[in-house]
Amino acid sequence: MRSILPYAFAASLACTLTTGALFAQESPDTNRKVAGGGITVKGWEGKVDDAAEKAGQSANDAKLSEQGKTLQVTTGPAITYWNPKNVAKGDYTVSATFNEPKFQNLNNHPHPYGIVIAGNGLGTAEQSYIYCAAYGNGNFIVRGFGPEPFQLNGRREANDAVHKAAGVGEPVTQEIAMQVKGDKVSCIINGTVVKTLEKADLVTAGKLKSTDGVYGIRFAHNTDATVSNLKITRP
Repeated sequence: MRSILPYAFAASLACTLTTGALFAQESPDTNRKVAGGGITVKGWEGKVDDAAEKAGQSANDAKLSEQGKTLQVTTGPAITYWNPKNVAKGDYTVSATFNEPKFQNLNNHPHPYGIVIAGNGLGTAEQSYIYCAAYGNGNFIVRGFGPEPFQLNGRREANDAVHKAAGVGEPVTQEIAMQVKGDKVSCIINGTVVKTLEKADLVTAGKLKSTDGVYGIRFAHNTDATVSNLKITRP
């Protein structure tokens, strides 16, 4: 009788190599430093994530500029941008169009970008906010800081409403919105509600101070995209 051990070993090795290849596609990439970085849009501010800040990076290692009425963002470290004058209260919807001209232009796997709402104490150690962001591969994420980060749909979640780029280097556009209505907070992508959360589960110890607050935009590290038609609408 021929031993099955060599075949079992080969199958195990193939599985290991395949798993390794999958994880290699999602391997972390180092934060870039954007040449000529900083914020040149009047009235806007920004803060990089704590890990980048501890590593000595700042908003000067990413870039927020403006061409006409379109915001242009290139990162660098993951960062949140806002204008303190942009405040939303009560029931509202904050939306914008995000365009990634070249999918994965600065990274080796998809990175998200999206809408921030409920910003309180932004730029401080006690900041809190929530964001809804899309990836150009059909995934999205809803996450918050309060002031520690908290996940609201895992690391990412797929949804058919999220547009997919045709391939690396190809363009992809997402219409992203966050809505506060009654006792619900929703993430809306390309006109479809992809996630709804109870306000009572968000405005609580360790999470949000309130759903009233400053709104803005959020970009993961090593991402290159534009933002247009950032606006707030009320009932």
